[in-house]
Amino acid sequence: MLIITEQRKIGEIFDHPVYQVTKTSMIELANSKSRSSFLNTRDENRYKKILNTLDLRKDFFFSYSYPIMRGLQRNLSDPQEGWSLYESTFVWNEFLTRQIRNCLQSTLWTVALVYGFFKQDKFAISGKDIMFTLIARRSRHYAGTRYLKRGVNEKGRVANDVETEQIVYEAVPMPTEVSSVVQNRGSIPLFWSQDTSKLNIKPDIILHEKDKNYEATKLHFENLRGRYGNPIIIFNLIKTRERRESMLRREFDKAIRIINKLFSEENQLRFLHWDLHKNSQGEPTNVLDVLLKVAFRALTLTEFFYCQVAPPTGSETAPHWPALL
Repeated sequence: MLIITEQRKIGEIFDHPVYQVTKTSMIELANSKSRSSFLNTRDENRYKKILNTLDLRKDFFFSYSYPIMRGLQRNLSDPQEGWSLYESTFVWNEFLTRQIRNCLQSTLWTVALVYGFFKQDKFAISGKDIMFTLIARRSRHYAGTRYLKRGVNEKGRVANDVETEQIVYEAVPMPTEVSSVVQNRGSIPLFWSQDTSKLNIKPDIILHEKDKNYEATKLHFENLRGRYGNPIIIFNLIKTRERRESMLRREFDKAIRIINKLFSEENQLRFLHWDLHKNSQGEPTNVLDVLLKVAFRALTLTEFFYCQVAPPTGSETAPHWPALL
């Protein structure tokens, strides 16, 4: 069993501490029947070696009392605890802890680990101290390193699927107002790959003609709609003039046009392509101006989460705060 033996506090959300893993230890759990037949066998050593390649000290974080794998809006509008939290796309040890949770019928002996990025800082704005929290949650589905995982799979899951959340509230002992905005990024949801040869620093993009009706692409956006709702705004930044990327751009544009014919007016995908590389060759301020306009337009369409929360009563404990007024 791989256990966390040391942790470091990296922030908190409404008095709920968030921790980073700093040290782990592997301990042996074997009953008398299996001990002699499996202990130190080739298979066991191989599994231990594979498990030890996963360094939990790098970018893994968790909270005992706050469901850090879920966005703030979902935590406040649909609070959950226990088993259901492990079903999240962003709990990386869901499978590894499943057996012990099933045997003990409890989640008290495990912590749900999120892989990504957590950063929190305080800023002074208009005479007030504002707490700014940035959380990036990487999906455990269809995960992999660059070049080895690209595009989409049959279940509509894309490579490098990352949910980013920005939480803002006043840095006072018991804040009563909070806002949150969430965005998602991922690989272009088509069946494509790249050659992993070390001799080719710019490997060719290979489009696979295995989904001519774009069923997996359609499923991907249906999954996103189920996760975030409408509207879905696609902001595509790949190059227009570069031969490899322009081929991918044209295919993606075609896929969106075909899929939109199958969706109702309410579910139409909003598609915007902007060549970041081409537009970055000018003044940096021009790039920021355009991106700010895009962000403003996107937030106008999607809106962001804002609410007033009830301060905790004297009898309330941290796991039950915040709560909506």
